[in-house]
Amino acid sequence: MATTLAGMELAPTPPAPAARRTLYEEIVAVLAISLLASAAYAIVSLLTAPVKGVTVAAANPDPLFANQVLGFVFGLAPALVVVHLVRRDGEGVGAVGLTWDRPRQDLVRGTVLFAVVGLGGLGIYLVAVRLGVNRLVVPAPPPGHWWTWPALVMDATGAAVLEEVIVLGYLVTRLQQVGWTPIAAVIGSAVLRGGYHLYQGWGGFAGNLLMGLLFGVLFLRWRRTWPFVIAHLLLDFAAGAGYLLFRHHLPGF
Repeated sequence: MATTLAGMELAPTPPAPAARRTLYEEIVAVLAISLLASAAYAIVSLLTAPVKGVTVAAANPDPLFANQVLGFVFGLAPALVVVHLVRRDGEGVGAVGLTWDRPRQDLVRGTVLFAVVGLGGLGIYLVAVRLGVNRLVVPAPPPGHWWTWPALVMDATGAAVLEEVIVLGYLVTRLQQVGWTPIAAVIGSAVLRGGYHLYQGWGGFAGNLLMGLLFGVLFLRWRRTWPFVIAHLLLDFAAGAGYLLFRHHLPGF
């Protein structure tokens, strides 16, 4: 702390540039998972509210799009916290499989995983719905808007980054670091993945549990997170696109 003036403490001594960047990262991460989102939604609500003599439609013809964008941006905040933590600890993003040094290999692996998991997952979903152990899930934003497809891309990207960075790369790595065996870490991650999909029914739990086990075992082998982000993104986008294009021909919709 610097010297005092009139009994008041002055600002702390400025840190080195690298430390300052780390502190800025911390500030953004903490605000993004707490009050910054509320402030952003409040600003949008204020700006899109109708004024005297102006209807809501005239003031803002697409009030949901801004919320879609904010939901995407702030939905990534927990992944930003993970990146900040591993960088601050000196491990670097490679600790959770997020280096950028093999993009082509990551893309190929992710695409193959998408094909394998997509076909298997679709079969499990259809059988589960037929047996009555799974709920019909609408995997896309509201149709009929100009922003429906951009919102689908944002939703798929946000879910893929959030889940694979945290539930796969971060959680499996940290559980191993605190003493869990590799297989126990994978099982714990997979059970969590299945658990937060229980809103889809038991079929959703089983399908995501199996996907979590497969992803976990492959993560132990590759120590890369990007292939799973790519596969997850493609899976969610394909599910949403299929619904938007063929929803009138799907049973139950």
